[in-house]
Amino acid sequence: MDSGFVIEKFILVAVIFGISLLIAMYSTYAERKVAAFLQDRLGPDRAGPFGILQPLADGIKMFMKEEIIPTTSNKWLFIAGPGLALLCACIGTAVIPWGSPMVIGDRVIPLQVSDINVGVLYIFGVVSLGVYGVMIGGWASNNKYSLLSAIRAASQNISYEIAMGLSIIALLLMTNTLSLKEIVDQQHGWHWNVLYQPLGFLIFMVCSFAETNRAPFDLPECETELIGGYHTEYSSMKLGFYLFAEYINMFVSSAVMAALYWGGYNYPGMDWVAAHAGTTWAPLIGTAVFFAKIFAFIFFFMWVRWTIPRFRYDQLMNLGWKGLIPLAIANIIITGIVIAIIEKF
Repeated sequence: MDSGFVIEKFILVAVIFGISLLIAMYSTYAERKVAAFLQDRLGPDRAGPFGILQPLADGIKMFMKEEIIPTTSNKWLFIAGPGLALLCACIGTAVIPWGSPMVIGDRVIPLQVSDINVGVLYIFGVVSLGVYGVMIGGWASNNKYSLLSAIRAASQNISYEIAMGLSIIALLLMTNTLSLKEIVDQQHGWHWNVLYQPLGFLIFMVCSFAETNRAPFDLPECETELIGGYHTEYSSMKLGFYLFAEYINMFVSSAVMAALYWGGYNYPGMDWVAAHAGTTWAPLIGTAVFFAKIFAFIFFFMWVRWTIPRFRYDQLMNLGWKGLIPLAIANIIITGIVIAIIEKF
């Protein structure tokens, strides 16, 4: 195997991992600032100028806090839960195409860790595994509130994954591929899938809120009923792992939505930019556009959290089983009919 290829992949993995952690860290700062803006207050403004060092202060606080493991808990699973949650959150970035291939000298460097032909299935598999971190942590805590939270998380995950998968089927009927790279490349310029699958995108986005346990679907962490949910008994960096996992999941969900429906690194006029910027800088401009879309989705996640009240659990289940799944099935049927008519004529 080419040693240069291995080094490129190693650097790319390190960069993506670092960016994921950095975005997760500063998403906590952005969350507080967005909440403050919507509530007409300042938010963090003590640690550094404009409170910009607040995430670092929070990280130091997490490391310095006392490590507490309940005596009646299952110690090894109690430790494994947060680690599994963070691991599953991070490995979802492996199949996301962050930009078109970049040419440096005589080397073509793909800005994607792995372009597997079942990338969409990989994402769904990783998302499915992520809930095990929540379930293990909730059960191992030996706390009734944590256990109820774990059960809620599992039920919520099962309910909304079905609708999410069905919404993707309609998109796959159009693209005829499971590779995220090919799906993004088919949206060259402004031919974004959201223009052809607006209902599928809406269903996928609502399901993303439920999959990431974000408001108004944050029932597993419902403070008014379950204290803190599955991480009630956690402290120090084990709690930090769970919080990081949530924000990394939000980042990955935003990246997947941008890639599947909003063109990924494609944008209007990209051919003109490529002709003038060259094969080295044009991919970086596309990557910047991709991250701009991701940050817009992250802002939307936060905006919704501080705007819409939390659902009751029965409302959550009703929306998933009686609302989104029938809509997703109807979307598949309509998409299939339209494709059949187009192919015939």
